[in-house]
Amino acid sequence: MTTRSPELRRDPVTNRWVIFSPARAKRPTDFKSKTPQNPNNNNNTASCPFCIGREHECAPEIFRVPGDGPDWKIRVIENLYPAVSRNLERSDNPGGGGGMGFPARVMTGFGFHDVVIEGPVHSVQLCDMEGSQIGEVLLAYKKRIEQIMSIESIKYVQVFKNHGASAGASMSHSHSQIMALPIIPSSVSARLDGMKEHFDNTGKCSLCEIQGGELLINETSHFISIVPFAATFPFEIWIIPRDHSSHFHELDGEKAADLGGLLRLMLRKMSLQLNNPPFNFMIHTSPFQATGWQLQYSHWFLQIVPQLSGVGGFEMGTGCYINPVFPEDAAKVLREVDLPNGGFN
Repeated sequence: MTTRSPELRRDPVTNRWVIFSPARAKRPTDFKSKTPQNPNNNNNTASCPFCIGREHECAPEIFRVPGDGPDWKIRVIENLYPAVSRNLERSDNPGGGGGMGFPARVMTGFGFHDVVIEGPVHSVQLCDMEGSQIGEVLLAYKKRIEQIMSIESIKYVQVFKNHGASAGASMSHSHSQIMALPIIPSSVSARLDGMKEHFDNTGKCSLCEIQGGELLINETSHFISIVPFAATFPFEIWIIPRDHSSHFHELDGEKAADLGGLLRLMLRKMSLQLNNPPFNFMIHTSPFQATGWQLQYSHWFLQIVPQLSGVGGFEMGTGCYINPVFPEDAAKVLREVDLPNGGFN
């Protein structure tokens, strides 16, 4: 196999430069997680507060699906150890306060930090569910986001999932999280700036223009899955709505089931090819107060990142990442992973 020369790519969506250096890696097909995470091995249901029948051990419940009775499928609860507090009054100090003569902007840590328990059975992970069941989890995200939208001071909501201890998961029972903030994080602003720059130069949305090609993994009626052109991480995956949509909470029931099936397929392919790695997924949506102009170029998507390599000083110092696997090679490997019935059932 011929070694390709290093290459620098700038992603028009994330507005980030990435160095592709294949000389630092083995063949793409040889990539495997060194520390596979199988939460099913941590089957200590006797002490898991997320399991059915132990609801009283959790933080307060926000809602459950279905809404009545003890036989729930999904529960959305407050995080017992929240990073931000819903009990604080929002306030900020736009003046000084940074110390050592540095200017600063200080705000109270107001916000919402919730947990979505994706199923009642400890041993069942998200990829074990049917696509329609995953779709119900996605609709639970949508419902909670729509509830939070009524809080005027909240500007951005981040949905994310950590799978495996090294990916940040403190509980092995399958769950995801929702954080709502009174600010727009800098990486979100950078993403919107990148999308705006592309739109200003071309008159087109950067994600609507993606047709897949060599980067395509799979596609459905409403979504495509790709390895992004300037993937920050090895075997990173994006799932993108075919139709232009700025906000994740615009998702309807049909598209949620379709997305659930494709998300299940990507998680299963990733698990089989990469030795069940720890992973994170994040839903990148638009700020609540996005204007009509911003809605023309902002397009939501779901990002999946298997934890295959660490972040070093170069990445932390520059914000520029080194990826040893070219996206076209990663997409080809994932495309060719063979699953029964195509992996959708």
